[in-house]
Amino acid sequence: MKYVRMPIEIESPEQMGYGNIKFNLTESSFRDCKFSELGLNLQDLVLCYGDHRGHPALRELLAQDFAVRADDVLLTVGAASALFIIATSLLQAGDRLLVVRPNYATNIETPRAIGAQIDFFDLTFEQGFRIEIDALAARIQPDTRLVSVTTPHNPTGVMLTETELRRLVEITAEKGCLLLVDETYRDMAYAALPPLAASLGSHVISVASLSKTYGLPGIRLGWLVCQNATLMQTFLAAKEQIFICGSMLDEEVAWQYLKKRDRFLPAIRAKIAENREVVLQWLAGEIRIECIHPQGGVVCFPRIKKSAGIDIENFYRVLNETYQTFVGPGHWFEQERTFMRIGFGWPSTAELKQGLENISRSLDETKV
Repeated sequence: MKYVRMPIEIESPEQMGYGNIKFNLTESSFRDCKFSELGLNLQDLVLCYGDHRGHPALRELLAQDFAVRADDVLLTVGAASALFIIATSLLQAGDRLLVVRPNYATNIETPRAIGAQIDFFDLTFEQGFRIEIDALAARIQPDTRLVSVTTPHNPTGVMLTETELRRLVEITAEKGCLLLVDETYRDMAYAALPPLAASLGSHVISVASLSKTYGLPGIRLGWLVCQNATLMQTFLAAKEQIFICGSMLDEEVAWQYLKKRDRFLPAIRAKIAENREVVLQWLAGEIRIECIHPQGGVVCFPRIKKSAGIDIENFYRVLNETYQTFVGPGHWFEQERTFMRIGFGWPSTAELKQGLENISRSLDETKV
């Protein structure tokens, strides 16, 4: 495999140094937790090799939530390793897959590194970044091995409805291809939670983690879910050859946290709703920006109107250097740099308000 570093990682805040960013609107997660806030006791934890599939009680807990069996859940090192395991297990050089774009870069770059043939189904601002299911179905070729979608969508926050999701599951089953659904933001859906995609068919694979909703990216805990026992054996073999098992510390923290997540989730949802309203109010008043409003998650993907007459490169320079404010520019997602991903779950409300004001100031200062 030929690895190439992704811009989203090269230019990430952890690589730039958090101390160099005053107003961080790049993050796609809720604000990071401190360990002391969790109230956990790990003193008696034995630091042994763990169950290769992952913490049994944690898998059982997740399975109950997802309406599947514990054996249908494989714990991974974050969602990123789940995506890597899936791509490297299912695809070889020349294999065809269909990927909805824009998308989180790993969903594209790992198949690209393998040498797979990627067909893109490009979402557009003009169509509200929605997946038109019949149009997507028409793009599936006889040799398409895998269809890859994300809901709630990163970076736009747009969601498939339950009807759309069920239809997509039916279509991929009829066409004999696998369906990968990145559901990392599922717990942050603003309306009722849809069923887990993997619970709807044995050819469907769901991926998620604790990083985004719960502000726990530092424990590196994710999972993939699939009801196909043969595929799960292959995924387990891949996991064992890559890192044998997960960290006992990470898995224990995840299990203890999720057992009492009802203590944490209401406050998380309330803060997301508060910050989302701040963004919507800013968008309503900032006429040089247009945006499809998110339906889940903590990100949106507005763009600067062409009619605004902004020097885009100078805009980012002023925003970054003068105002120490950072967003996720469109090229992170292979889109024009007039787009920007704004993360509103990580900053405090005060930081978010100031960061948005700094975007407006930068627009003021970079009009051609």
